[in-house]
Amino acid sequence: MRGVSDPATTSHLGEKTWTDVDSANETPILVVPIGSCEQHGPHLPLDTDTRIAIAIADAVAARVAGALVAPALSVTSSGEHQGFPGTLSIGSAATEMVLIELCRSADWSGGLVFINGHGGNHAAVQAAVDALTYEGRDVLSWWPAMPKGDAHAGRTETSLMLAIAPQLVRLDVAEPGNATSLRELLPRLEHGGVRSVSSNGVLGDPTGASAADGAALLDALVGDATTRVVAWLASRDR
Repeated sequence: MRGVSDPATTSHLGEKTWTDVDSANETPILVVPIGSCEQHGPHLPLDTDTRIAIAIADAVAARVAGALVAPALSVTSSGEHQGFPGTLSIGSAATEMVLIELCRSADWSGGLVFINGHGGNHAAVQAAVDALTYEGRDVLSWWPAMPKGDAHAGRTETSLMLAIAPQLVRLDVAEPGNATSLRELLPRLEHGGVRSVSSNGVLGDPTGASAADGAALLDALVGDATTRVVAWLASRDR
């Protein structure tokens, strides 16, 4: 039947039964996509970070034997975008506690990998990893390292979305925003949020984005994440 996954082969935890998980040949690693629901300019959907995190998590699970992808966390810490309609946020402290409790609930797994698609979650994810590691749990966090990428809703994310979900990208209304470096903008961002430095919510320039660039970047990100996960698993076996 078209569109129906085989529960025996799917890597999505939510599509399995508990007996599927219990009868697996090996204890699964749980890959958790962490996104957001926040403005991404006039041309990208609110769930951009979540879609990117899921795409990376799915690809990593396809390359790592025994990995399962958990349902994504799609509302996290996005207070810096609260000046724009559509943004939802539970704050950094709540996000940290959700991650901690999620990991504690997954003691049936062989460890957790957090795939974080939203920079605003950095502090919460790191604090959760520190707390969970102190408790003796196996957890790894990863987020995209894009030193040449723009900060938000610019060419980088627009290209990724053109590769992942092109039907949701509105290139006809894509326009440049504030292209000042994030380091320079940070003091104003911390005080007044994104709205105080960019009226359209864009930090960068989405013009010139392409699906080809997005596919190449996605492949590089998946490769980096997979390498990190494989190295983490190997270090635990020593």
